[in-house]
Amino acid sequence: MLVKANNDNAASLSADQLKQLQQVIHQYSPLQLAWASGYLAAKSEGADAAALPAVAAEPQSTLTILYGSQTGNAKGVAEKVLQSAQSMGIAATLVNMGEYKPKNIKNETHLLIVTSTNGEGEPPDDAMALHEFLSSKRAPTLDSLQYSVLALGDSSYEFYCQTGKDFDQYLEKLGANRLGERVDCDVDYQADAEAWQNTQLEKVKALFAANTAQVVQLPVAGNEAATSVYSKENPFTAVILENQKITGRDSNKVVQHLEIDLADSGIQYQPGDALGIWPKNSNAAVTRIIEALSLAADESVAIDGVELSLADALISKREIGPLAKATLIHWQQLSDSEELAELLADAEQTRALINQKQFIDIVKQYPGSVSAQVLVDLLPALTPRLYSIASSQQEVDEEVHLTVGLMQFEIDGDLRAGTASSYLIEQLEADAEIDVFIEHNNNFRLPDNDSTDVIMIGPGTGVAPFRAFVQERSARGADGKNWLFFGDQTFTQDFLYQTEWQAYLKSGELTRLDVAFSRDQQQKVYVQHKLKQNAAAVYQWLEQGAHLYICGDMSRMAKDVHQALVDIIAEQGGKSQEQAEDYLKQMRIEKRYQKDVY
Repeated sequence: MLVKANNDNAASLSADQLKQLQQVIHQYSPLQLAWASGYLAAKSEGADAAALPAVAAEPQSTLTILYGSQTGNAKGVAEKVLQSAQSMGIAATLVNMGEYKPKNIKNETHLLIVTSTNGEGEPPDDAMALHEFLSSKRAPTLDSLQYSVLALGDSSYEFYCQTGKDFDQYLEKLGANRLGERVDCDVDYQADAEAWQNTQLEKVKALFAANTAQVVQLPVAGNEAATSVYSKENPFTAVILENQKITGRDSNKVVQHLEIDLADSGIQYQPGDALGIWPKNSNAAVTRIIEALSLAADESVAIDGVELSLADALISKREIGPLAKATLIHWQQLSDSEELAELLADAEQTRALINQKQFIDIVKQYPGSVSAQVLVDLLPALTPRLYSIASSQQEVDEEVHLTVGLMQFEIDGDLRAGTASSYLIEQLEADAEIDVFIEHNNNFRLPDNDSTDVIMIGPGTGVAPFRAFVQERSARGADGKNWLFFGDQTFTQDFLYQTEWQAYLKSGELTRLDVAFSRDQQQKVYVQHKLKQNAAAVYQWLEQGAHLYICGDMSRMAKDVHQALVDIIAEQGGKSQEQAEDYLKQMRIEKRYQKDVY
Protein backbone atom coordinates (compact mmCIF):
# COMPACT_ATOMS: atom_id res chain seq x y z
CA MET A 1 0.00 0.00 0.00
CA LEU A 2 2.84 2.39 0.87
CA VAL A 3 4.64 1.74 -2.41
CA LYS A 4 1.50 2.44 -4.41
CA ALA A 5 0.92 5.71 -2.54
CA ASN A 6 4.47 6.84 -3.26
CA ASN A 7 4.06 6.03 -6.96
CA ASP A 8 0.80 8.00 -7.13
CA ASN A 9 2.44 11.01 -5.52
CA ALA A 10 5.34 10.84 -7.94
CA ALA A 11 3.00 10.78 -10.92
CA SER A 12 0.77 13.64 -9.81
CA LEU A 13 1.44 17.38 -10.20
CA SER A 14 2.08 19.67 -7.28
CA ALA A 15 -0.58 22.25 -6.46
CA ASP A 16 1.50 25.00 -8.13
CA GLN A 17 2.14 22.89 -11.23
CA LEU A 18 -1.54 22.01 -11.55
CA LYS A 19 -2.47 25.68 -11.23
CA GLN A 20 0.03 26.62 -13.95
CA LEU A 21 -1.31 23.90 -16.25
CA GLN A 22 -4.91 25.00 -15.74
CA GLN A 23 -4.03 28.61 -16.49
CA VAL A 24 -2.36 27.61 -19.75
CA ILE A 25 -4.92 25.14 -21.12
CA HIS A 26 -7.81 27.43 -20.24
CA GLN A 27 -6.72 29.57 -23.21
CA TYR A 28 -6.68 26.65 -25.67
CA SER A 29 -9.29 25.94 -28.30
CA PRO A 30 -10.61 22.34 -28.58
CA LEU A 31 -8.27 21.63 -31.50
CA GLN A 32 -5.31 23.00 -29.55
CA LEU A 33 -6.24 20.81 -26.59
CA ALA A 34 -6.34 17.76 -28.86
CA TRP A 35 -2.87 18.61 -30.25
CA ALA A 36 -1.48 19.25 -26.77
CA SER A 37 -2.84 15.90 -25.59
CA GLY A 38 -0.89 14.09 -28.32
CA TYR A 39 2.19 16.21 -27.67
CA LEU A 40 2.23 15.39 -23.95
CA ALA A 41 1.56 11.72 -24.61
CA ALA A 42 4.54 11.62 -26.96
CA LYS A 43 6.73 13.41 -24.41
CA SER A 44 5.77 10.85 -21.75
CA GLU A 45 7.05 8.09 -24.08
CA GLY A 46 10.33 9.93 -24.60
CA ALA A 47 9.66 11.28 -28.09
CA ASP A 48 11.79 14.13 -29.33
CA ALA A 49 9.76 17.35 -29.19
CA ALA A 50 11.62 18.67 -32.19
CA ALA A 51 10.24 15.79 -34.26
CA LEU A 52 6.68 16.89 -33.59
CA PRO A 53 4.87 19.27 -35.96
CA ALA A 54 5.69 22.92 -35.43
CA VAL A 55 1.99 23.76 -35.35
CA ALA A 56 2.14 24.42 -31.62
CA ALA A 57 3.92 27.68 -32.25
CA GLU A 58 1.06 28.96 -34.37
CA PRO A 59 -2.23 27.08 -33.81
CA GLN A 60 -4.30 26.28 -36.86
CA SER A 61 -7.65 28.00 -37.29
CA THR A 62 -10.73 26.11 -36.17
CA LEU A 63 -14.39 26.69 -36.93
CA THR A 64 -16.72 26.23 -33.97
CA ILE A 65 -20.35 25.36 -34.68
CA LEU A 66 -22.61 26.06 -31.71
CA TYR A 67 -26.25 25.02 -31.64
CA GLY A 68 -29.19 25.62 -29.32
CA SER A 69 -32.09 23.29 -30.00
CA GLN A 70 -35.35 22.63 -28.19
CA THR A 71 -36.93 20.01 -30.45
CA GLY A 72 -34.00 18.90 -32.60
CA ASN A 73 -34.31 20.99 -35.77
CA ALA A 74 -31.37 23.28 -34.98
CA LYS A 75 -29.28 20.30 -33.95
CA GLY A 76 -30.02 18.58 -37.26
CA VAL A 77 -29.00 21.67 -39.23
CA ALA A 78 -25.81 22.07 -37.20
CA GLU A 79 -24.84 18.45 -37.81
CA LYS A 80 -25.23 18.99 -41.56
CA VAL A 81 -23.02 22.08 -41.31
CA LEU A 82 -20.35 19.98 -39.60
CA GLN A 83 -20.58 17.25 -42.25
CA SER A 84 -20.21 19.83 -45.02
CA ALA A 85 -17.26 21.45 -43.23
CA GLN A 86 -15.56 18.07 -42.93
CA SER A 87 -16.10 17.33 -46.62
CA MET A 88 -14.47 20.70 -47.46
CA GLY A 89 -11.42 19.98 -45.29
CA ILE A 90 -12.32 22.63 -42.71
CA ALA A 91 -11.16 21.97 -39.15
CA ALA A 92 -14.40 22.18 -37.15
CA THR A 93 -15.95 21.38 -33.79
CA LEU A 94 -19.65 20.85 -33.14
CA VAL A 95 -20.84 21.77 -29.65
CA ASN A 96 -24.24 21.91 -28.02
CA MET A 97 -24.56 25.24 -26.18
CA GLY A 98 -25.53 23.37 -23.04
CA GLU A 99 -22.14 21.63 -23.05
CA TYR A 100 -20.20 24.81 -23.85
CA LYS A 101 -18.46 26.95 -21.24
CA PRO A 102 -19.57 30.53 -22.06
CA LYS A 103 -16.23 32.07 -21.04
CA ASN A 104 -14.50 30.04 -23.74
CA ILE A 105 -16.04 32.25 -26.41
CA LYS A 106 -13.17 34.69 -25.96
CA ASN A 107 -10.88 32.03 -27.47
CA GLU A 108 -12.96 31.56 -30.62
CA THR A 109 -11.93 33.09 -33.94
CA HIS A 110 -14.55 31.67 -36.33
CA LEU A 111 -18.05 30.82 -35.13
CA LEU A 112 -21.31 29.65 -36.70
CA ILE A 113 -24.42 29.69 -34.50
CA VAL A 114 -27.57 27.71 -35.27
CA THR A 115 -30.41 28.30 -32.83
CA SER A 116 -34.14 27.96 -32.50
CA THR A 117 -36.42 30.13 -30.38
CA ASN A 118 -38.45 28.65 -27.55
CA GLY A 119 -41.83 29.87 -26.32
CA GLU A 120 -42.31 33.60 -26.65
CA GLY A 121 -38.85 34.71 -27.65
CA GLU A 122 -36.97 32.64 -25.06
CA PRO A 123 -33.75 30.77 -25.86
CA PRO A 124 -33.85 26.96 -25.87
CA ASP A 125 -32.99 25.49 -22.49
CA ASP A 126 -29.50 24.46 -23.64
CA ALA A 127 -28.78 28.00 -24.89
CA MET A 128 -29.82 29.85 -21.73
CA ALA A 129 -26.42 30.04 -20.02
CA LEU A 130 -24.60 31.37 -23.11
CA HIS A 131 -27.47 33.75 -23.93
CA GLU A 132 -27.39 35.21 -20.42
CA PHE A 133 -23.57 35.42 -20.35
CA LEU A 134 -23.33 37.36 -23.64
CA SER A 135 -25.89 39.90 -22.44
CA SER A 136 -24.19 40.39 -19.08
CA LYS A 137 -21.42 42.69 -17.91
CA ARG A 138 -19.09 39.67 -17.68
CA ALA A 139 -19.07 39.20 -21.47
CA PRO A 140 -15.61 39.89 -22.98
CA THR A 141 -14.65 41.98 -25.97
CA LEU A 142 -14.75 39.77 -29.06
CA ASP A 143 -13.02 41.85 -31.73
CA SER A 144 -11.03 38.79 -32.91
CA LEU A 145 -14.19 36.79 -33.62
CA GLN A 146 -15.87 36.37 -37.00
CA TYR A 147 -19.33 34.85 -36.88
CA SER A 148 -22.67 34.25 -38.56
CA VAL A 149 -26.06 33.24 -37.15
CA LEU A 150 -28.79 31.01 -38.55
CA ALA A 151 -32.07 31.49 -36.67
CA LEU A 152 -34.93 28.99 -36.86
CA GLY A 153 -38.44 30.13 -36.02
CA ASP A 154 -42.09 30.36 -36.94
CA SER A 155 -43.38 33.60 -38.44
CA SER A 156 -46.82 33.05 -36.92
CA TYR A 157 -45.29 33.93 -33.53
CA GLU A 158 -44.72 37.49 -32.44
CA PHE A 159 -41.09 36.96 -31.41
CA TYR A 160 -40.03 35.33 -34.66
CA CYS A 161 -36.43 34.01 -34.52
CA GLN A 162 -35.81 36.18 -31.43
CA THR A 163 -33.01 34.07 -29.95
CA GLY A 164 -31.03 34.21 -33.18
CA LYS A 165 -31.56 37.96 -33.36
CA ASP A 166 -30.35 38.25 -29.75
CA PHE A 167 -27.14 36.32 -30.37
CA ASP A 168 -26.45 38.35 -33.51
CA GLN A 169 -26.90 41.65 -31.64
CA TYR A 170 -24.95 40.57 -28.56
CA LEU A 171 -21.94 39.46 -30.61
CA GLU A 172 -21.99 42.64 -32.70
CA LYS A 173 -22.16 44.76 -29.55
CA LEU A 174 -19.14 42.89 -28.15
CA GLY A 175 -17.09 43.84 -31.21
CA ALA A 176 -17.31 40.65 -33.23
CA ASN A 177 -17.37 40.86 -37.03
CA ARG A 178 -19.97 39.16 -39.20
CA LEU A 179 -18.84 36.54 -41.69
CA GLY A 180 -22.26 37.00 -43.25
CA GLU A 181 -25.65 38.45 -42.40
CA ARG A 182 -27.97 36.54 -40.11
CA VAL A 183 -30.58 34.42 -41.89
CA ASP A 184 -34.01 33.99 -40.29
CA CYS A 185 -35.76 30.77 -41.31
CA ASP A 186 -39.46 30.00 -41.14
CA VAL A 187 -40.95 26.53 -40.56
CA ASP A 188 -39.98 25.49 -44.09
CA TYR A 189 -36.30 26.13 -43.39
CA GLN A 190 -34.31 23.54 -45.32
CA ALA A 191 -33.49 25.54 -48.47
CA ASP A 192 -32.57 28.74 -46.59
CA ALA A 193 -30.47 26.79 -44.10
CA GLU A 194 -28.55 25.01 -46.86
CA ALA A 195 -27.90 28.27 -48.71
CA TRP A 196 -26.61 29.93 -45.51
CA GLN A 197 -24.43 26.91 -44.75
CA ASN A 198 -22.84 26.83 -48.20
CA THR A 199 -22.17 30.57 -48.24
CA GLN A 200 -20.59 30.71 -44.79
CA LEU A 201 -18.45 27.61 -45.27
CA GLU A 202 -17.04 28.94 -48.54
CA LYS A 203 -16.04 32.12 -46.70
CA VAL A 204 -14.48 30.13 -43.86
CA LYS A 205 -12.58 27.92 -46.28
CA ALA A 206 -11.15 30.97 -48.03
CA LEU A 207 -10.15 32.51 -44.70
CA PHE A 208 -8.48 29.30 -43.58
CA ALA A 209 -6.55 29.21 -46.87
CA ALA A 210 -7.62 25.63 -47.63
CA ASN A 211 -6.56 24.43 -44.18
CA THR A 212 -6.94 20.64 -44.09
CA ALA A 213 -6.24 20.16 -40.39
CA GLN A 214 -7.75 17.23 -38.56
CA VAL A 215 -11.41 17.66 -37.64
CA VAL A 216 -12.12 17.26 -33.93
CA GLN A 217 -15.78 16.63 -33.05
CA LEU A 218 -16.70 17.19 -29.43
CA PRO A 219 -19.28 14.91 -27.84
CA VAL A 220 -22.81 16.28 -27.59
CA ALA A 221 -25.52 15.43 -25.10
CA GLY A 222 -24.06 12.47 -23.30
CA ASN A 223 -27.23 10.48 -22.56
CA GLU A 224 -28.76 10.24 -26.02
CA ALA A 225 -30.27 6.98 -27.16
CA ALA A 226 -28.52 4.88 -29.78
CA THR A 227 -28.68 6.27 -33.29
CA SER A 228 -31.16 4.61 -35.63
CA VAL A 229 -30.92 4.34 -39.41
CA TYR A 230 -34.35 5.98 -39.49
CA SER A 231 -34.73 9.75 -39.39
CA LYS A 232 -36.96 12.60 -40.49
CA GLU A 233 -35.62 12.22 -44.03
CA ASN A 234 -35.80 8.42 -43.87
CA PRO A 235 -38.79 7.54 -41.64
CA PHE A 236 -39.80 4.05 -40.52
CA THR A 237 -43.13 2.75 -41.78
CA ALA A 238 -44.78 1.53 -38.59
CA VAL A 239 -48.13 -0.12 -37.95
CA ILE A 240 -50.89 1.15 -35.66
CA LEU A 241 -51.62 -1.53 -33.05
CA GLU A 242 -54.31 0.36 -31.14
CA ASN A 243 -56.13 3.66 -31.54
CA GLN A 244 -58.55 4.03 -28.65
CA LYS A 245 -60.50 6.97 -27.29
CA ILE A 246 -59.71 7.58 -23.61
CA THR A 247 -62.07 10.49 -22.88
CA GLY A 248 -65.65 9.76 -21.90
CA ARG A 249 -68.68 9.70 -24.15
CA ASP A 250 -69.89 13.07 -22.84
CA SER A 251 -66.50 14.80 -22.85
CA ASN A 252 -66.04 18.03 -24.78
CA LYS A 253 -62.73 16.62 -26.00
CA VAL A 254 -61.60 13.73 -28.15
CA VAL A 255 -58.35 12.24 -26.82
CA GLN A 256 -56.97 9.00 -28.20
CA HIS A 257 -54.34 6.59 -26.90
CA LEU A 258 -52.25 5.21 -29.78
CA GLU A 259 -49.95 2.21 -29.63
CA ILE A 260 -47.54 1.90 -32.56
CA ASP A 261 -45.44 -1.13 -33.50
CA LEU A 262 -41.70 -0.49 -34.00
CA ALA A 263 -40.78 -4.17 -34.37
CA ASP A 264 -37.62 -4.90 -36.37
CA SER A 265 -36.79 -1.18 -36.69
CA GLY A 266 -34.02 -1.05 -34.09
CA ILE A 267 -35.45 2.31 -33.02
CA GLN A 268 -34.63 3.30 -29.45
CA TYR A 269 -35.95 6.25 -27.45
CA GLN A 270 -35.91 7.65 -23.95
CA PRO A 271 -38.63 9.21 -21.80
CA GLY A 272 -38.83 12.85 -22.81
CA ASP A 273 -38.25 12.16 -26.50
CA ALA A 274 -40.84 12.91 -29.17
CA LEU A 275 -42.22 10.81 -31.99
CA GLY A 276 -42.15 12.53 -35.35
CA ILE A 277 -45.21 11.85 -37.49
CA TRP A 278 -45.46 12.53 -41.22
CA PRO A 279 -49.15 13.43 -41.58
CA LYS A 280 -51.36 13.54 -44.64
CA ASN A 281 -54.02 16.09 -45.46
CA SER A 282 -57.57 14.78 -45.70
CA ASN A 283 -59.14 14.09 -49.09
CA ALA A 284 -62.00 16.44 -48.20
CA ALA A 285 -59.67 19.39 -47.44
CA VAL A 286 -57.73 18.83 -50.66
CA THR A 287 -60.91 18.61 -52.71
CA ARG A 288 -62.15 21.95 -51.34
CA ILE A 289 -59.00 23.73 -52.54
CA ILE A 290 -58.96 22.06 -55.97
CA GLU A 291 -62.61 22.92 -56.56
CA ALA A 292 -62.25 26.49 -55.29
CA LEU A 293 -59.47 27.08 -57.84
CA SER A 294 -61.26 25.19 -60.67
CA LEU A 295 -58.33 22.80 -61.11
CA ALA A 296 -58.24 19.09 -61.98
CA ALA A 297 -57.29 16.59 -59.27
CA ASP A 298 -55.50 14.32 -61.74
CA GLU A 299 -53.44 17.07 -63.39
CA SER A 300 -49.71 16.27 -63.29
CA VAL A 301 -47.31 18.42 -61.26
CA ALA A 302 -43.63 18.07 -60.39
CA ILE A 303 -42.04 18.33 -56.94
CA ASP A 304 -38.25 17.96 -56.69
CA GLY A 305 -38.20 16.38 -60.13
CA VAL A 306 -40.85 13.77 -59.33
CA GLU A 307 -44.17 13.84 -61.17
CA LEU A 308 -47.44 13.11 -59.35
CA SER A 309 -51.06 14.15 -59.49
CA LEU A 310 -52.17 17.45 -58.00
CA ALA A 311 -54.36 15.64 -55.49
CA ASP A 312 -51.51 13.40 -54.30
CA ALA A 313 -49.18 16.40 -54.07
CA LEU A 314 -51.63 18.29 -51.85
CA ILE A 315 -52.37 15.22 -49.72
CA SER A 316 -48.82 14.17 -48.90
CA LYS A 317 -46.38 16.89 -49.97
CA ARG A 318 -47.79 20.34 -49.21
CA GLU A 319 -49.14 22.26 -46.22
CA ILE A 320 -52.71 23.34 -46.95
CA GLY A 321 -53.80 24.09 -43.38
CA PRO A 322 -51.34 26.30 -41.47
CA LEU A 323 -50.51 29.52 -43.29
CA ALA A 324 -47.01 30.81 -43.92
CA LYS A 325 -46.21 34.47 -44.47
CA ALA A 326 -44.41 33.67 -47.74
CA THR A 327 -47.56 31.96 -49.04
CA LEU A 328 -49.63 35.04 -48.24
CA ILE A 329 -47.17 37.31 -50.01
CA HIS A 330 -47.18 35.12 -53.13
CA TRP A 331 -50.97 34.85 -53.12
CA GLN A 332 -51.33 38.62 -52.83
CA GLN A 333 -49.17 39.00 -55.92
CA LEU A 334 -51.24 36.43 -57.80
CA SER A 335 -54.62 37.81 -56.71
CA ASP A 336 -53.50 41.44 -56.91
CA SER A 337 -55.65 42.16 -53.85
CA GLU A 338 -55.14 45.64 -52.40
CA GLU A 339 -56.96 44.64 -49.21
CA LEU A 340 -54.60 41.73 -48.64
CA ALA A 341 -51.62 43.98 -49.40
CA GLU A 342 -52.75 46.40 -46.67
CA LEU A 343 -53.07 43.57 -44.17
CA LEU A 344 -49.60 42.27 -44.99
CA ALA A 345 -48.12 45.74 -44.47
CA ASP A 346 -49.09 45.49 -40.78
CA ALA A 347 -47.14 42.90 -38.77
CA GLU A 348 -49.86 42.46 -36.12
CA GLN A 349 -52.62 41.97 -38.68
CA THR A 350 -50.43 39.53 -40.60
CA ARG A 351 -49.94 37.40 -37.47
CA ALA A 352 -53.67 37.50 -36.80
CA LEU A 353 -54.37 36.34 -40.35
CA ILE A 354 -51.86 33.49 -40.03
CA ASN A 355 -53.32 32.39 -36.69
CA GLN A 356 -57.00 32.69 -37.61
CA LYS A 357 -57.23 31.52 -41.22
CA GLN A 358 -56.24 28.64 -43.47
CA PHE A 359 -55.23 28.63 -47.12
CA ILE A 360 -58.76 27.77 -48.32
CA ASP A 361 -60.07 30.91 -46.56
CA ILE A 362 -57.52 33.11 -48.31
CA VAL A 363 -58.40 31.59 -51.68
CA LYS A 364 -62.10 32.29 -51.13
CA GLN A 365 -61.69 35.76 -49.64
CA TYR A 366 -59.11 37.00 -52.13
CA PRO A 367 -59.86 35.11 -55.38
CA GLY A 368 -57.14 34.56 -57.94
CA SER A 369 -56.30 32.32 -60.87
CA VAL A 370 -53.42 29.89 -60.61
CA SER A 371 -52.13 26.80 -62.43
CA ALA A 372 -51.68 23.47 -60.66
CA GLN A 373 -47.88 23.74 -60.82
CA VAL A 374 -47.82 27.30 -59.51
CA LEU A 375 -50.12 26.22 -56.67
CA VAL A 376 -47.78 23.48 -55.42
CA ASP A 377 -44.80 25.80 -55.86
CA LEU A 378 -46.26 28.54 -53.66
CA LEU A 379 -47.40 26.23 -50.86
CA PRO A 380 -44.76 25.25 -48.25
CA ALA A 381 -43.59 21.66 -47.97
CA LEU A 382 -45.51 19.44 -45.57
CA THR A 383 -43.60 19.15 -42.29
CA PRO A 384 -43.69 16.40 -39.65
CA ARG A 385 -45.36 16.96 -36.30
CA LEU A 386 -43.79 15.99 -32.98
CA TYR A 387 -45.72 14.28 -30.19
CA SER A 388 -44.40 13.67 -26.69
CA ILE A 389 -43.89 9.95 -26.22
CA ALA A 390 -46.19 8.47 -23.57
CA SER A 391 -44.29 5.25 -22.90
CA SER A 392 -41.00 3.89 -21.64
CA GLN A 393 -39.26 1.30 -23.78
CA GLN A 394 -38.37 -0.48 -20.55
CA GLU A 395 -42.11 -1.13 -20.21
CA VAL A 396 -43.39 -1.53 -23.80
CA ASP A 397 -40.31 -2.87 -25.63
CA GLU A 398 -40.73 -2.47 -29.42
CA GLU A 399 -43.74 -0.17 -29.18
CA VAL A 400 -44.25 3.54 -28.77
CA HIS A 401 -47.37 5.12 -27.25
CA LEU A 402 -48.91 8.54 -27.88
CA THR A 403 -51.64 10.61 -26.25
CA VAL A 404 -53.28 12.71 -28.96
CA GLY A 405 -56.03 15.28 -28.60
CA LEU A 406 -58.10 16.19 -31.64
CA MET A 407 -57.53 19.87 -32.37
CA GLN A 408 -60.80 21.41 -33.53
CA PHE A 409 -61.62 25.05 -34.20
CA GLU A 410 -64.16 27.12 -36.07
CA ILE A 411 -63.42 29.49 -38.96
CA ASP A 412 -66.33 31.55 -40.28
CA GLY A 413 -68.82 29.00 -38.95
CA ASP A 414 -66.96 26.05 -40.51
CA LEU A 415 -65.53 23.39 -38.17
CA ARG A 416 -61.89 22.57 -38.98
CA ALA A 417 -59.40 20.14 -37.49
CA GLY A 418 -55.64 20.18 -37.08
CA THR A 419 -53.71 18.45 -39.86
CA ALA A 420 -51.84 15.88 -37.77
CA SER A 421 -54.41 15.24 -35.04
CA SER A 422 -57.21 14.63 -37.57
CA TYR A 423 -54.88 12.36 -39.54
CA LEU A 424 -54.04 10.28 -36.47
CA ILE A 425 -57.52 10.18 -34.98
CA GLU A 426 -59.93 10.36 -37.90
CA GLN A 427 -58.00 8.76 -40.76
CA LEU A 428 -56.04 5.94 -39.12
CA GLU A 429 -57.34 2.75 -37.55
CA ALA A 430 -55.66 -0.37 -36.23
CA ASP A 431 -53.32 -2.02 -38.80
CA ALA A 432 -52.88 1.25 -40.71
CA GLU A 433 -49.33 2.21 -41.69
CA ILE A 434 -47.69 5.46 -40.62
CA ASP A 435 -44.27 7.02 -41.24
CA VAL A 436 -42.45 7.86 -38.00
CA PHE A 437 -39.07 8.78 -36.55
CA ILE A 438 -37.65 9.66 -33.15
CA GLU A 439 -36.74 13.23 -32.24
CA HIS A 440 -34.44 13.04 -29.22
CA ASN A 441 -34.95 15.78 -26.65
CA ASN A 442 -32.07 16.10 -24.22
CA ASN A 443 -33.73 19.19 -22.74
CA PHE A 444 -36.47 17.06 -21.18
CA ARG A 445 -34.79 14.26 -19.29
CA LEU A 446 -35.25 12.43 -16.03
CA PRO A 447 -32.42 13.03 -13.54
CA ASP A 448 -29.51 10.63 -13.86
CA ASN A 449 -29.68 9.94 -10.13
CA ASP A 450 -32.65 7.66 -9.44
CA SER A 451 -32.81 8.94 -5.86
CA THR A 452 -33.69 12.47 -7.04
CA ASP A 453 -37.29 13.56 -6.48
CA VAL A 454 -39.35 14.86 -9.42
CA ILE A 455 -42.38 17.15 -9.67
CA MET A 456 -44.37 16.75 -12.91
CA ILE A 457 -47.02 19.24 -14.04
CA GLY A 458 -49.00 18.03 -17.06
CA PRO A 459 -52.65 18.96 -17.58
CA GLY A 460 -54.60 17.42 -20.46
CA THR A 461 -52.47 15.65 -23.05
CA GLY A 462 -49.46 17.29 -21.37
CA VAL A 463 -49.51 14.28 -19.05
CA ALA A 464 -48.15 12.07 -21.87
CA PRO A 465 -44.39 12.26 -21.13
CA PHE A 466 -45.05 11.78 -17.42
CA ARG A 467 -46.66 8.43 -18.11
CA ALA A 468 -43.32 7.56 -19.71
CA PHE A 469 -41.41 9.04 -16.75
CA VAL A 470 -43.29 6.98 -14.16
CA GLN A 471 -43.06 3.79 -16.25
CA GLU A 472 -39.30 4.34 -16.57
CA ARG A 473 -38.76 5.08 -12.87
CA SER A 474 -40.82 2.02 -11.99
CA ALA A 475 -38.82 -0.24 -14.31
CA ARG A 476 -35.53 1.10 -12.94
CA GLY A 477 -36.64 0.71 -9.33
CA ALA A 478 -35.88 4.39 -8.73
CA ASP A 479 -36.25 5.35 -5.07
CA GLY A 480 -36.75 9.08 -5.72
CA LYS A 481 -40.22 10.44 -4.98
CA ASN A 482 -42.62 11.25 -7.83
CA TRP A 483 -45.30 13.97 -7.56
CA LEU A 484 -47.77 14.51 -10.39
CA PHE A 485 -50.10 17.48 -10.93
CA PHE A 486 -52.81 16.72 -13.49
CA GLY A 487 -55.76 18.79 -14.62
CA ASP A 488 -58.59 18.73 -17.14
CA GLN A 489 -62.26 19.67 -17.41
CA THR A 490 -64.13 16.92 -15.52
CA PHE A 491 -63.24 13.98 -13.28
CA THR A 492 -65.68 11.53 -14.86
CA GLN A 493 -64.95 12.27 -18.53
CA ASP A 494 -61.38 13.60 -18.77
CA PHE A 495 -59.21 11.85 -16.18
CA LEU A 496 -56.62 10.46 -18.60
CA TYR A 497 -54.99 7.17 -17.49
CA GLN A 498 -56.88 7.31 -14.19
CA THR A 499 -56.58 3.60 -13.36
CA GLU A 500 -52.84 3.62 -14.09
CA TRP A 501 -52.21 6.56 -11.75
CA GLN A 502 -54.26 4.91 -9.03
CA ALA A 503 -52.26 1.69 -9.40
CA TYR A 504 -48.98 3.61 -9.16
CA LEU A 505 -50.25 5.40 -6.05
CA LYS A 506 -51.18 2.10 -4.46
CA SER A 507 -47.76 0.60 -5.20
CA GLY A 508 -45.98 3.72 -3.93
CA GLU A 509 -44.28 4.37 -7.26
CA LEU A 510 -46.29 7.59 -7.51
CA THR A 511 -45.78 9.41 -4.22
CA ARG A 512 -48.37 12.15 -4.63
CA LEU A 513 -51.12 12.96 -7.12
CA ASP A 514 -52.90 16.32 -7.10
CA VAL A 515 -55.70 16.84 -9.61
CA ALA A 516 -57.64 19.89 -10.75
CA PHE A 517 -60.88 19.49 -12.71
CA SER A 518 -61.91 22.95 -13.79
CA ARG A 519 -65.60 22.33 -14.47
CA ASP A 520 -66.51 20.13 -11.51
CA GLN A 521 -67.35 23.15 -9.33
CA GLN A 522 -68.69 26.64 -9.84
CA GLN A 523 -65.29 28.32 -9.54
CA LYS A 524 -62.72 26.96 -11.97
CA VAL A 525 -59.68 25.25 -10.49
CA TYR A 526 -56.48 24.68 -12.47
CA VAL A 527 -53.13 23.04 -11.76
CA GLN A 528 -51.56 26.37 -10.76
CA HIS A 529 -54.14 26.63 -7.96
CA LYS A 530 -53.20 23.16 -6.73
CA LEU A 531 -49.55 24.17 -6.74
CA LYS A 532 -50.30 27.17 -4.55
CA GLN A 533 -52.40 25.07 -2.19
CA ASN A 534 -49.32 22.91 -1.66
CA ALA A 535 -46.85 25.81 -1.66
CA ALA A 536 -44.88 24.78 1.42
CA ALA A 537 -44.37 21.21 0.24
CA VAL A 538 -43.50 22.28 -3.32
CA TYR A 539 -40.85 24.69 -2.05
CA GLN A 540 -39.46 22.10 0.33
CA TRP A 541 -39.07 19.59 -2.52
CA LEU A 542 -37.29 22.22 -4.64
CA GLU A 543 -34.97 23.17 -1.81
CA GLN A 544 -34.11 19.50 -1.35
CA GLY A 545 -33.04 19.21 -5.00
CA ALA A 546 -36.18 18.02 -6.79
CA HIS A 547 -36.35 18.35 -10.58
CA LEU A 548 -39.37 20.19 -11.96
CA TYR A 549 -41.11 19.48 -15.29
CA ILE A 550 -43.92 21.20 -17.19
CA CYS A 551 -45.60 19.86 -20.30
CA GLY A 552 -48.57 21.24 -22.23
CA ASP A 553 -50.05 24.46 -23.57
CA MET A 554 -47.51 27.25 -23.96
CA SER A 555 -49.84 30.22 -24.43
CA ARG A 556 -51.66 30.09 -21.09
CA MET A 557 -50.99 27.08 -18.87
CA ALA A 558 -47.19 27.28 -18.91
CA LYS A 559 -47.27 31.02 -18.16
CA ASP A 560 -49.74 30.61 -15.31
CA VAL A 561 -47.82 27.70 -13.80
CA HIS A 562 -44.53 29.59 -14.07
CA GLN A 563 -46.03 32.60 -12.29
CA ALA A 564 -47.45 30.33 -9.58
CA LEU A 565 -43.98 28.90 -9.04
CA VAL A 566 -42.49 32.39 -8.82
CA ASP A 567 -45.11 33.33 -6.22
CA ILE A 568 -44.46 30.15 -4.23
CA ILE A 569 -40.69 30.65 -4.19
CA ALA A 570 -41.05 34.33 -3.27
CA GLU A 571 -43.52 33.63 -0.47
CA GLN A 572 -41.96 30.48 0.98
CA GLY A 573 -38.36 31.57 0.50
CA GLY A 574 -38.75 35.19 1.60
CA LYS A 575 -37.59 36.47 -1.77
CA SER A 576 -38.61 39.24 -4.13
CA GLN A 577 -40.30 38.39 -7.43
CA GLU A 578 -37.03 39.13 -9.22
CA GLN A 579 -35.08 36.85 -6.89
CA ALA A 580 -37.68 34.12 -7.39
CA GLU A 581 -37.32 34.45 -11.16
CA ASP A 582 -33.55 34.15 -10.77
CA TYR A 583 -34.08 31.03 -8.62
CA LEU A 584 -36.03 29.38 -11.46
CA LYS A 585 -33.58 30.62 -14.07
CA GLN A 586 -30.74 28.98 -12.19
CA MET A 587 -32.78 25.78 -11.97
CA ARG A 588 -33.18 25.84 -15.77
CA ILE A 589 -29.45 26.35 -16.29
CA GLU A 590 -28.83 23.38 -13.96
CA LYS A 591 -31.44 21.39 -15.94
CA ARG A 592 -33.59 21.02 -12.84
CA TYR A 593 -36.47 22.99 -14.40
CA GLN A 594 -37.43 21.68 -17.83
CA LYS A 595 -40.35 22.46 -20.14
CA ASP A 596 -41.92 20.71 -23.09
CA VAL A 597 -44.53 23.24 -24.20
CA TYR A 598 -46.33 23.81 -27.49
